[in-house]
Amino acid sequence: MSTGLILSAPASGSGKTTLTLGLLRALRRRAMAIRSAKSGPDYIDPRFHEAASGQECINLDAWAMTPARLGQLAAGETPLLIEGAMGLFDGAPPDGRGATADLARHLGLPVVLILDTARQSQSVAAVVEGFARHARDVRVAGVILNATGSDRHEAMLRRALAPLELPVLGAVRREAGLSHPSRHLGLVQARERPDLEAFLDRVADIVEARLDLDGVLRLFAPLPAAGPAHRMPPPAQRIAIAEDSAFAFAYPHLLADWRGSGAEILPFSPLADEAPPIADLVFLPGGYPELHAGRLAANGRFLSGLLATARTTPVYGECGGYMVLGEGLIDAGGTRHKMAGLLPLETSFAQRKLHLGYRHLTARAGVFPGCYTGHEFHYATTLRADGPALFDAKNAEGDTLKPMGLAVGNVSGSFAHLIDATE
Repeated sequence: MSTGLILSAPASGSGKTTLTLGLLRALRRRAMAIRSAKSGPDYIDPRFHEAASGQECINLDAWAMTPARLGQLAAGETPLLIEGAMGLFDGAPPDGRGATADLARHLGLPVVLILDTARQSQSVAAVVEGFARHARDVRVAGVILNATGSDRHEAMLRRALAPLELPVLGAVRREAGLSHPSRHLGLVQARERPDLEAFLDRVADIVEARLDLDGVLRLFAPLPAAGPAHRMPPPAQRIAIAEDSAFAFAYPHLLADWRGSGAEILPFSPLADEAPPIADLVFLPGGYPELHAGRLAANGRFLSGLLATARTTPVYGECGGYMVLGEGLIDAGGTRHKMAGLLPLETSFAQRKLHLGYRHLTARAGVFPGCYTGHEFHYATTLRADGPALFDAKNAEGDTLKPMGLAVGNVSGSFAHLIDATE
C-alpha cells in the first residue's frame, strides 16, 4: 500500500514550493523513489517537482475532481509528497471548496504546516493551534519553521510550540536567493532556468542540514485504495500536441487518460518551426506564446502547416494556443504580431486584465462534447472575438458567465483549461 503526506501553510509565500523541492531532491539523494503532486490548477510547480524527484508530478484538484478520481490519481507503488496551494483552508468561493484541506479529507492524509516565521516569535503557537483545531477531520501532524533569523529566534519558536506537542521537523534560516524568478503569470518555467540543477542541489543541502528527514518520513500515512479507473475520453485517435516553451501547459493526467484509452500522442514544436504531424486532431495547449510572438509569426513552416491541416482536420487551442489561432496578438510592448488567422480573434497584453477562477463548461461545438470542469488564469484582453462561442460557462459559485471561446469550422478554442469531464 502506498503512503502520502501533504505540505501546506497558513498562506501563500510561506516557502512551500522551495521546501517541497528540497525534500524531493534530498530523498532522491537517498536513492528513495518518491512521487509528488500539486494541489489545484498549476502548470509551473509540477515541472520543478519532476526535475527534483525524477518522477512525473500530477495535479490533484479537489474542486475539479471527484474523490474517486483523486484516489485513482494518487494511487501508486511509491510514497507521494503533495504540495498544497495557498493557505491550508483557502479554496474557491463561496465556501473554500477545493482547498488543500479538502484534499487531506478525501485522501485521509496528515498535513505538515510550513510557517513563515520571519516576523513572528511566540505568536506562532496561536497560529499553529488555530490551524490544528480549525477542522477535526484535517490532521496537522507536524510543523516546519521557515525563515528563522537565528538560533535564539528558533529557540523562542520551539518553546512557544512545545505545549502543543506537535513535532517540529526542523527550522530553516532566512537565506537570500531561494525565491524563484517570476513574471506576470507566475514563475518562470523549469526548462527556462539554466541554474535549475544547482538551485535544486542548494535547497536539498539546506533541507538535509536543517530538517529531520526521518521524522518527515514517519508521518507518511496510507493512501486509500483506488477505485475503478476513470478516464476523460480522448478527443481523437492520433493527437498532435504542441510542446515547447511557448506551449507547455498540458495536464499530464489528461494525456495519460488519452494514452490509456489507446490514443497516440504526437508532440511537435512550433518554436522549432515544425509543422503539425499528420493526425486526427491538432492541440495547441496554453503557455507563454506572447513571449515568443515574433518568432512564432515568422515560423512559416509551422503556420502554413497549421493552415493546411485546418482545412481537413480539427484544430483546438487552450488559452495561449487559442490566442495563436487568432488573427493577431499584441505583446506587452504594444507590438502586434500576425498569428495563424484561423479564428476571428484579436488579443492583447498591452491592455492587461486578470481573469482568474474555476469554470463549469458545457460545449456548444468543438472536439470536446459534453460538460467539464476547468479554470481560467490569464492577463490577456480580448479586443475582438467574432463568431459562434465554444462553451457555455459558469463560475465556481454557479453564476452564468459570458459564453467562452470560438468555434469556426474545424477550428475551436477558448481561454479555459479543461481539467476533467463531469461524471
